[in-house]
Amino acid sequence: MTDSQIGIVVIGRNEGTRLKVCLESVVQFGSVVYVDSGSTDDSVAIARQLGVEVVNLDVSIPFTAARARNEGFNRLYELNANLEYVQFVDGDCEVITGWFNTAKAFLDKNTEVAVVCGQRKERFPDASVYNMLCDIEWNTPIGEAKACGGDALMRINAFNEVSGYNPKVIAGEEPELCVRLRQKGWKIWRIDAQMTLHDANISRFSQWWRRNVRSGYAFALGASMHGALPERHWLKEVKRTQLWTIIIPLILAVATFIKPSFIILVAIYPIQITRLAIKNKANMSRNWLYASYVMLGKFPEMQGQLSFYINRLFNNEDKIIEYKN
Repeated sequence: MTDSQIGIVVIGRNEGTRLKVCLESVVQFGSVVYVDSGSTDDSVAIARQLGVEVVNLDVSIPFTAARARNEGFNRLYELNANLEYVQFVDGDCEVITGWFNTAKAFLDKNTEVAVVCGQRKERFPDASVYNMLCDIEWNTPIGEAKACGGDALMRINAFNEVSGYNPKVIAGEEPELCVRLRQKGWKIWRIDAQMTLHDANISRFSQWWRRNVRSGYAFALGASMHGALPERHWLKEVKRTQLWTIIIPLILAVATFIKPSFIILVAIYPIQITRLAIKNKANMSRNWLYASYVMLGKFPEMQGQLSFYINRLFNNEDKIIEYKN
């Protein structure tokens, strides 16, 4: 049933049949705008066949998810300026039946909350180890949060108050938006409700590595923008990556040079993996795998950080880091 207060912005690029599933899950609930970032498949045709308004991003301007969401929102607002809420959805996600009613009811009741999100699950968590890692990653705490992900229902007056997403942020644009919302006194909330099914479709190690490079870049970029007190946005993530990939290896190298038997200190890595694995006893086999990949992931994260610092040193423009194709 269509809700006249809710509009939906879907973004995507070459999502194909996944986009069709996504759009079919939302078209009955409100006005929908699909923003395409230069797809070479039939994504645009799929959207139009479903009667969805399509925005084709200008290819002469660098693509970012933030820019896509802003342009989608602007078109949505042009079509209906009376909307109160906007649901942002990634084109590889299916919105679960009942989410819109639950989320809208929460925002109606909690007027201090600008953004509400729910539980995101992987559609095929067993298809690859990388999909499983994403499924574990989506399992975040319920309650007041610092940030949301790409799927969330937002209060439009709050979104407009901070001028939406920062279109120059190439990764981590949702947490960056939430920083500015919280600085204005708004709250972000994750509720105990199924929100979306996500199809990561990550089947290769190189894709997983690239995804972590993107995360490292996002951490460094976010810290450069909002790392000062009191926010200290993503400073912990930046420093943790540097600790495990630069500081500890340097200490180990110097110690081993002084006394070769100190090579035993490399055991700090399996010790840390063990510590991470036993924090949650729900599924120990998954925990060990996840903990191992978390530690390994620090190295592509550091690569992403270094890319950010090099770009800043030479005044290079930030460019999106893709990992799906």
